[in-house]
Amino acid sequence: MNTFSRRRFLQFTSLGLVSIQAGLAVTPEPAWQSLFDGQTLKGWKAPNFSGQGAVEIEKGTMVLGMGSDITGMNLAGEAPKNNYEVSLEAARLDGSDFFCGLTLPYGDAAFTIVLGGWGGALVGLSSINGDDASENETTKFMKFDKGRWYKVRARVTPDKIEAWLDDEKIISVETEGKKISMRPGEIELSVPFGIATYRTRGAFREIKLRRLEVAGAAK
Repeated sequence: MNTFSRRRFLQFTSLGLVSIQAGLAVTPEPAWQSLFDGQTLKGWKAPNFSGQGAVEIEKGTMVLGMGSDITGMNLAGEAPKNNYEVSLEAARLDGSDFFCGLTLPYGDAAFTIVLGGWGGALVGLSSINGDDASENETTKFMKFDKGRWYKVRARVTPDKIEAWLDDEKIISVETEGKKISMRPGEIELSVPFGIATYRTRGAFREIKLRRLEVAGAAK
């Protein structure tokens, strides 16, 4: 192979490798947006539950004091209705009922992911076809240690609602043909996006949101 032919061969080979690498390039994950700065309640508002407890900032966490019955905070800004993920860490500090009631939008409706409810162990989604977290397909019971931080992540797409506790998937609901709604009562004040506790002192940190690309929503 003469010098000219060798040069042409190397050029075509290099172009081919670049094309292959471009085809294998991985689309970066959507960026997470922080919703809580760890220092103030900027971006949050009280939903005015009748028995709302104190809400304080302690060591970079948002602490919802024990109320009678519900204490909560709502996101003050606009929240997406679909194709998004929410991530946070939550801990039960005192009390024996739910330490994390995470209310999120689903289209024009909303729902609540309950952790540690109904005496401290119930996990589920309220509501599906009018049945709350204690009586539908998502109902389960788990042990929660006081003072331990749990990582919570929820993914909402038009046809599915999923949630993870640490690395374990705890909720997976195919929503086609099902009515997703809130449990009737004061918790409806958390709509469209809120966190809450019930007769329990709970702490939250690392509250984040990211919007999913349509292609990414089908993962």
